[in-house]
Amino acid sequence: MTGLMNRLMPLLKIGAILLLTVLLLIPMVRIQGLIRERQALRDGVVQEIARSAAYAQTLTGPLLIVPYTRKLQEQQLDANQRLVTVNREVSGELRLLPATLDLGGRLETEERQRGIYRARIFNADTKLQGRFDIPANYGIDSDVASYSFGPAHLVLGISDIRGIGNALALQANGARVNFQPGTGTLLLGSGVQAPLSLAAVAAAQTLDYQIELKLQGTGDFQVTPVGRDSHVKLTSNWPHPSFAGEFLPRAREVKADGFSAEWQTSFFATNLEEALARCEPSADSNNPSCVDFRTRHFGVSFIDPVDQYLKSNRAAKYAFLFIGLTFAGFFLFEVLRRYSVHPVQYGLVGLSLAMFFLLLLSFSEHIGFAAAYAVSATACVGLIAFYVRYVLASRAHAAAFGGALAALYGLLYGILSSEDYALLMGSLLVFGLLGAVMVLTRKVNWARVGELHGP
Repeated sequence: MTGLMNRLMPLLKIGAILLLTVLLLIPMVRIQGLIRERQALRDGVVQEIARSAAYAQTLTGPLLIVPYTRKLQEQQLDANQRLVTVNREVSGELRLLPATLDLGGRLETEERQRGIYRARIFNADTKLQGRFDIPANYGIDSDVASYSFGPAHLVLGISDIRGIGNALALQANGARVNFQPGTGTLLLGSGVQAPLSLAAVAAAQTLDYQIELKLQGTGDFQVTPVGRDSHVKLTSNWPHPSFAGEFLPRAREVKADGFSAEWQTSFFATNLEEALARCEPSADSNNPSCVDFRTRHFGVSFIDPVDQYLKSNRAAKYAFLFIGLTFAGFFLFEVLRRYSVHPVQYGLVGLSLAMFFLLLLSFSEHIGFAAAYAVSATACVGLIAFYVRYVLASRAHAAAFGGALAALYGLLYGILSSEDYALLMGSLLVFGLLGAVMVLTRKVNWARVGELHGP
């Protein structure tokens, strides 16, 4: 009977360890929920700061808008069913894109803090310049006499005009024209406009423009490449840019103190002229026919790609691995060194491991993720090593166990800090640890493990 119990003991111990591991995942689920809750609070603060400063910014333009009224004659049947000619007027606007658009800008980022939460805003100092090639009669080739053109104006779409930081003025063929609020067109929504005095409608002409714009925003800075030939160059002090949109930069350089990026597009790549032509003359920006035009932009995002909450959440996903490996280490000591570890001791060590993730979240909100990780890992490794010293009744074994646990925390930090190789590093870690266990237990006779603690 005693021999049978000795043989069953390893199975019972393994079952108890597995049950403890599953039970310890319950507080880990609660901790993950807490991470999501704190992240939602942070996102709410970011939105509040953006609401008081400015949201993400998208520049669309400049465009040349020419309102018109057209007289049409139509044949209709009158009340006596006779065919009569009826005069009718329709109103609309012509929308001309620039031949060239050259935008250069410097974007400086800064942090705004509310409580323990921070939001990142940018201040863009930009300069737009280029040329409009205006065809005769604004490109109307047939039935020109039926058109009556209103005064043209140059418009610049700015998604959140609260971020404008200077008195905007347009340099048009050397003349200075002050911008006015609103675009005067449904196509762009919010923005600014500047009235123009063009020399002659019936003759082709060129309009050179230059605009200096200081703009504040939060999160994203996007540009719509409206020119037949568009060139955009941006520099910033933000070292972790995320380039987004329809087009990636042709050239970019990312350093520890910032980045520079350069985009070059043409109508052949953007097809914006055709997209604008499909947009009905009286349609607004939300009209389905204008979707292609209003969504073809590119730019940069200033959001931290791996922030403290994302790292904490990713760390919590490795909780099962941490707990399982630590318990496996205890079990290996039992098997290889003939120690006896009680399930309660397994549970206390497991709870210490779970506390690491809670400490990590708490400290990271105040001192940053790297410092929080060092403090939390040191506290947990020290506590567990101190406890294992008495569980295993050996300072050397406790030091070895603590060292192995510290190395595991170090490897996890490397995985969490990697944006592109996290999965590869995690897979190699698990494979390496499995190989180490197999090497250490290669000479163990598992059929007689139950006899190790027998009389």
